[in-house]
Amino acid sequence: MSTEIYEKLSHFGVIPVIAIDSVKSALPLADALIAGGLPVAEITFRTEAAAEVISLLAKERPELLLGAGTVLTPEHMQKAKDCGATFAVSPGLNPETIKKAKEINLPFMPGISSPTDIETALSLGCKALKFFPAEASGGVKYLNAITAPYRHTGVTFIPTGGINVNNLTEYLALDTVIACGGTWIAKKEDMANDHWEKIQARCSYVMKIVKESFKPKIDV
Repeated sequence: MSTEIYEKLSHFGVIPVIAIDSVKSALPLADALIAGGLPVAEITFRTEAAAEVISLLAKERPELLLGAGTVLTPEHMQKAKDCGATFAVSPGLNPETIKKAKEINLPFMPGISSPTDIETALSLGCKALKFFPAEASGGVKYLNAITAPYRHTGVTFIPTGGINVNNLTEYLALDTVIACGGTWIAKKEDMANDHWEKIQARCSYVMKIVKESFKPKIDV
């Protein structure tokens, strides 16, 4: 698979992870992300609206770097591709899902939380991995420790889970982290109440942090 998508994600440093309930919120959400300087989104398959949202955004906001999250099965993977997602992410590691991603040539980041997971992922040809749940698993210290034996392989991570503006720079400082997943950027209550200005403001603030403290890693 091409590394171009990982280079783009590394450029942004943060990926908004979004569970969206309503298709009508899709375009205002995308516009808030774009206006805030963070035109990237991982739309999770945790809601019934997800597939339709991805399809709409792929068509109407092509400037948005669009991914599908919570991709748990080969069927999810095919749906993500068909809807127009340009990358896919999972909380866990399923060999069949990885196989499907390769078959349809969709960049995929399976989830890991242990050295065994990392070795399994590497054996299946995956070097860009989601570290989940990041804080609950042990945070920066734990990720740095389990990465040590594998740095020479070129493995990289997108930590997600419990990350916010208070610990973001600690994760971004790790040489194996290409970006962090952020569920706090587009909150459900803000989307439900049309508080798009709040989402835009968070994006702007996050990108200020990224630009001041993060050097993109593009050797994925």
